[in-house]
Amino acid sequence: MDRDRILIRGLNWLGDAIMALPALQRLRQARPEAHIAILTPRKLADLWKPPLIDEVIAFDREESAWQISQRLRRGRYSTGIVLPMSFRSALELWLAGIPKRIGAEHKGRGPLLSHPVRKPHGILEMQKRPEAEILRLVASSTLRAPEQASRFSHHIYRYLSLVEALGADPTPISPHLAMNAEEVEAIHHRFLCDKEAGDAPFYGMCPGGEYGPTKRWPEERFVEAARRLHERTGCRWLLFGAPGETAACERIASAVREKGDTPIWNLAGQTSLREVAGLLKSCSLVMGNDSGPLHLAAAVGTPVAALFSSTSAVLTAPGLPGEPKHFIAVSTAACSPCYLRACPIDMRCMDSLTVERMVNGILELQEHSVSRLSRV
Repeated sequence: MDRDRILIRGLNWLGDAIMALPALQRLRQARPEAHIAILTPRKLADLWKPPLIDEVIAFDREESAWQISQRLRRGRYSTGIVLPMSFRSALELWLAGIPKRIGAEHKGRGPLLSHPVRKPHGILEMQKRPEAEILRLVASSTLRAPEQASRFSHHIYRYLSLVEALGADPTPISPHLAMNAEEVEAIHHRFLCDKEAGDAPFYGMCPGGEYGPTKRWPEERFVEAARRLHERTGCRWLLFGAPGETAACERIASAVREKGDTPIWNLAGQTSLREVAGLLKSCSLVMGNDSGPLHLAAAVGTPVAALFSSTSAVLTAPGLPGEPKHFIAVSTAACSPCYLRACPIDMRCMDSLTVERMVNGILELQEHSVSRLSRV
């Protein structure tokens, strides 16, 4: 027990977990000899592997904070880092008796933290807009006003500020999920060996979004974009989604097939998290809503084209903010971002996210990618 034992209280959603990767990478650089454990929802347990993480403690939704804390006590951790902003996540580490507990000050949970970290001044927060404010914005303006935010608003910076308290370098880096070549090849062979067709690239499509309908581009637009991009690039499509999104993905796949000879396969509900990561790595590009799989694709090195309607790219765009390898389409609606799960008016945030805009952005992204490669 002479090694420094650090516990990370991980995040509950895939996209958030990926945005925390730079912080974990910086922590490992700063503490190469430490034993680093992560407390994570079971659905995300497969993300975490050595050498980044030494121990994975998976929990189920049914477990109480007390039950989790009793399991943590057996680990005799000297330091805990609370990545989520929730009261409960800080309570878990306090109940576990971890002496040093680092986390962001938020909604009265400061007494549960031995080292509360103040958020930088001026950062943008996710705040749901009241319906009255949405109606006022729509009535007074036709275009979205620029978001007033500091460069620290993106969640990558927030998580880096927490590990900085342990001496880690807060300089941002791109989220990176390591996958060895043998693992990727095995996944590729398992799912794609019967789908080879010359040199035509695989494009990924992620049309789901657990948060709600305000984050989901209409299915018919995914269908049309897939058809047009196949005409221009010869691409083949792979559809990804959670088990609950299988039917929606099948509707899209069926509609694409009805409109022509575009090759498309629905893999929704058929893959583990690691398998999805390997398949996304096999794609030349991944298109989809603001969702966890888009962050995962960026973390394995695949360019993404992401749609932002009710949420803010300033806070949660995939990859490192400003990376030129990704295309981020942001709604121009005056009421966007509202952070609501359901729209109280007419879903106008989707109007500016046209098929033409997405297709043109993706083609331009691909052209720039080819241009960069030709100069290497």
